Amino acid sequence: MTKKINIGLVQMSCTADLDANFQKATTKIRAAAAQGAQIICLQELFKSLYFCDVEDHANFSLAEAIPGPSTEALGVLAAELGVVIIASLFEKRTHGLYHNTTAVLDADGRYLGKYRKMHIPDDPGYYEKFYFTPGDAPVNGTSASDEKGYRVFDTKFAKIGVLICWDQWYPEAARITSLMGAEILFYPTAIGWDTNETDPVIHEEQYGAWQTIQRSHAVANGVFVVAVNRVGREGDQQFWGGSFVANPHGRLLYLAPHDDEVVYTQEIDLASIDHYRTTWPYFRDRRVDSYQPITQRYID
Repeated sequence: MTKKINIGLVQMSCTADLDANFQKATTKIRAAAAQGAQIICLQELFKSLYFCDVEDHANFSLAEAIPGPSTEALGVLAAELGVVIIASLFEKRTHGLYHNTTAVLDADGRYLGKYRKMHIPDDPGYYEKFYFTPGDAPVNGTSASDEKGYRVFDTKFAKIGVLICWDQWYPEAARITSLMGAEILFYPTAIGWDTNETDPVIHEEQYGAWQTIQRSHAVANGVFVVAVNRVGREGDQQFWGGSFVANPHGRLLYLAPHDDEVVYTQEIDLASIDHYRTTWPYFRDRRVDSYQPITQRYID
């Protein structure tokens, strides 16, 4: 038995022109669909430059409602092409309350919902806490459709989980989303090298850690992992591209270059998840009765 589907990755550079970025993304979505892609993922905050490198109140004007004009336009495109679109956007929830959010449009154009980034960094060049409130934690009685906490989306082609950039470093996020039934974890991302750093070893270690931690999520959870990063120079950041697809044992099925825009389609077989989870039964051997300490900030 097989259940083969095609995953499309759009790795691109951006400018200050929002309309041009959106048009470029739609053109590349069409190109991926022409390659046979059925689920197409865009990079983090694809409509603009990565504005979080500075703290500037003027950048809040980039935010929009979700659902809203962008999801409506992408929904029309998804229905036309018969593809699922994963789109990372800057969400204005209400006055003074903003999120780093990814919307999912199904292959018939329906808006399936959104995931709001749960882990928010605050580092030189990545001042995201200035802009974004973390997604709401789920409470007792909420379900996966309540747009709180971690989310899965039952699309036409697969049940997918979406996490965003800094979420990549947290095995808890990948585990929970996988336990909710995700077959593929998608990570829209914006990360790169500091051009003021001259030590090539540090650059190598940073990219290696980023790739390794995400491949480990594939292994530990028996799922496919798809990371889609931006590329190009913005301010002091050289975004490193390097988008990839990993199978449920962490093997790279595709690796994008560091310095070029890419539209690529990778075939995967969802039926293989059963083989990997049966052969390496990590879910079977989880000791859920022993994990209570993980809910503490630190075990003093």
